[in-house]
Amino acid sequence: MKTKFTPLLFLALLLSTFAVAQKAIVRGIITDENSFPIPGVNVTNGNEGTMTNLEGYYQIKIAPNEEVTLKFSHISSKNVTATFNLEPYQDYKFSPIMKPNIEQITTVVISGKENKRVEGITTLSPETIKNIPTANSGVESLLASLPGVNNNNELSTSYAVRGGNYDENLVYVNEVEVYRPFLVRSGQQEGLSFVNSDMTSNVDFSAGGFQAKYGDKLSSVLDITYRRPTEFGASVDASFLGASVAAEGVSKDEKFTGIVGLRYRDNSLFVNAREVETNFRPTFADAQTYLSYQFSNRFELGFLGNLAVNRYSFQPLTRQTNFGTLADPVALLVFYEGQEETRYDTYFGALKGTYLVSDNFTTKFIASIYQAQEQEYFDILARYRLGEVDTSLGSETIGDVTFSEGIGSQLTHARNDLDALIVNLEHKGNASIAENEIEYGIKYTHEDIRDRLQEYEIIDSAGFSIRPPIIDFGNNQPYSPFDAPLEPFTNIRAQNDVQIDRISGYAQWSRRTNIGTNELWLNAGVRAHSWTVSGQGITSNTQTVFSPRAQATIKPEWEMDMLFRLSGGVYHQPPFYRELRDSSGTVRPEVKAQKSIHIVLGNDYSFDLWDRPFTLITEAYYKRLTDVNPYTLENVRIRYRARNNAIAYAYGLDLRLAGEFVPGTESWISLGYLKTEENIDDRGYIFRPTDQRLKVAILLQDYVKIIPNLKGYLNLQYNTGLPGGSPSYADPYDYQQRLRDYRRADLGVQYVLVDKDNLREKGLLTPFKELTIGAEIFNIFDAQNSITNTFVRDVYTKTQYAIPNFLTPRVFNVRLTAKF
Repeated sequence: MKTKFTPLLFLALLLSTFAVAQKAIVRGIITDENSFPIPGVNVTNGNEGTMTNLEGYYQIKIAPNEEVTLKFSHISSKNVTATFNLEPYQDYKFSPIMKPNIEQITTVVISGKENKRVEGITTLSPETIKNIPTANSGVESLLASLPGVNNNNELSTSYAVRGGNYDENLVYVNEVEVYRPFLVRSGQQEGLSFVNSDMTSNVDFSAGGFQAKYGDKLSSVLDITYRRPTEFGASVDASFLGASVAAEGVSKDEKFTGIVGLRYRDNSLFVNAREVETNFRPTFADAQTYLSYQFSNRFELGFLGNLAVNRYSFQPLTRQTNFGTLADPVALLVFYEGQEETRYDTYFGALKGTYLVSDNFTTKFIASIYQAQEQEYFDILARYRLGEVDTSLGSETIGDVTFSEGIGSQLTHARNDLDALIVNLEHKGNASIAENEIEYGIKYTHEDIRDRLQEYEIIDSAGFSIRPPIIDFGNNQPYSPFDAPLEPFTNIRAQNDVQIDRISGYAQWSRRTNIGTNELWLNAGVRAHSWTVSGQGITSNTQTVFSPRAQATIKPEWEMDMLFRLSGGVYHQPPFYRELRDSSGTVRPEVKAQKSIHIVLGNDYSFDLWDRPFTLITEAYYKRLTDVNPYTLENVRIRYRARNNAIAYAYGLDLRLAGEFVPGTESWISLGYLKTEENIDDRGYIFRPTDQRLKVAILLQDYVKIIPNLKGYLNLQYNTGLPGGSPSYADPYDYQQRLRDYRRADLGVQYVLVDKDNLREKGLLTPFKELTIGAEIFNIFDAQNSITNTFVRDVYTKTQYAIPNFLTPRVFNVRLTAKF
């Protein structure tokens, strides 16, 4: 029998809340000794019970006016029991602290509830994110250690998943979608990730085949949960790269909780060590808060706020890049004049109300507003020499350019301004009917983009201004006069005022059942998305897409702990503003949603090795993409052609072995193979810009056995080279070379002065709950990695050289962390 959700049914459910028997309620948040919530704790009262969610929160009804004993149990913790005798309707808060059964060296754990495992979602611990050494500390950098995820620019928060580009990933914080900057073109301009690791309680990540409830993107979902405090606390993290502080607390009646984080980032340590000598003045700072108030045992209101100010001042002076071969070394020597001033300011606020209509029906209302004000101004004159390098041993000029093969100059100019306002209104519902779980949602989004794009580039080689490569003209000098006007090599001028209105929604069904003695979990759902593009000088255009998706997981009744997953469906990505704007700056409202048919086959195998737990996760995937919007990649800036004139495919295999390679710690080894190609205008298949074939990553945590407070963290990554890209004006079919392989090793060492097992009762260290001091070495072996090329023309031989833009070299950092 089908049940229709009507206003009458909603009213009946609402009225049912007032007909609940006169029971009392016990609720709270269960944490460990480090104040981290414990998910999956069983709370039982005889034959009745519940389980804590990912935030450690639970709620259970008990009989009033009599003694009732609750038992709190968890596989890794000692049991807790408590007896209550409450009045009818009394709402009592009880938040026990559970102690571990076995003492462990570290609190780093990667685990998840059983439902995350069957959904194919990887759950990461916030402690792992903070401890592992990465150049741009944050969850995005840790994702690069997972198979299928690539981020070759260590200063960027962007990442590509299974052949997709940087714009194809969903990011949620407390179920609110967040956005990246629009105008950013290089990793060193980004500064801070939106996600504040000091405030995070849970990180879930899916690399594909995700459910209908997770929005309209082609590649991945990153779902962040900020924690709800249970007591007062504070933390400080300081290093040569910046600092962060966080404070949290809870009211006496435990109804109001709040956490605030402040961060400051300075990337000059990295940039000043690069091959370009600069005057560099960065300022990246933000303030975030998550507040929640429990009005009753049924209604809670939360507020998420963020204010970010990013200032990037860049004045290049000189650059020398050596490339070529040992037999024929070539160097590019550049002298600069001018500077760049870039600014990104973002303001974000969201309200989320959660109402428990009944024990089986929960509703949520989410409203958010996001504003970005971005400015990109630069005037940079580069005079360059392209020539031979002196390689004679003992020579006084060894390493210098001794013979110039090409001399020229380049003037780049930009006055780009963007103001984006995005408003979201969303309603979600979750209902449990017998063994079925029904989830639905509807969302309205209004995007108002004001954009001025003004860029040009003038290239001069030996006194001759090189004309645009697109215009076909004849030049028969000196036999006939050439009277065509001088034009910049590239010239983009556009002013756009665009509004996009979107209505999207989803409905999905989940069920746990059995086939014989085998456990089976099923999920099926569909998304719909309709959007209208309008604006000044734009012909209004409306499009609608539907995306059915499904998942099935079976756990055989075997002695081995193994399960198999099959997931997939149709995934659409309706165009965002940047995808509507072509390389000339013109907005094309008729651009279609890119479409992907995605299939993922996965296997999870949990076993014991050396008497320690391990898990081997294997996933094979295939994507068939149509209506593809081709793009060019310049560092991390994407410029679309806005024509939907390509098809593409991607397939690969991801493996990750995670477990206690060192007793009491969690480490993993990742291996990934990927192949992705596109066919533009039916001209044949070529590499996509993210076609990175092989990846190996190792994340290892260790400690000195005789000095367990001395710990080490090693992050290794090897990727085969990306395609080198092509100039934005050029035919990509003419540029199919690859960059060199990417190799990187980061090492972190820390000594724990104070922790939960070593609290100081007197002295200067008494206020600390935790205090560590450490050192980090980024890019230990000083590998010269690159992500894109700079293309320079030799005017004499007409040869165009692809000169790699090298990333950060070896850098040393000192770090101090403390908790109060």
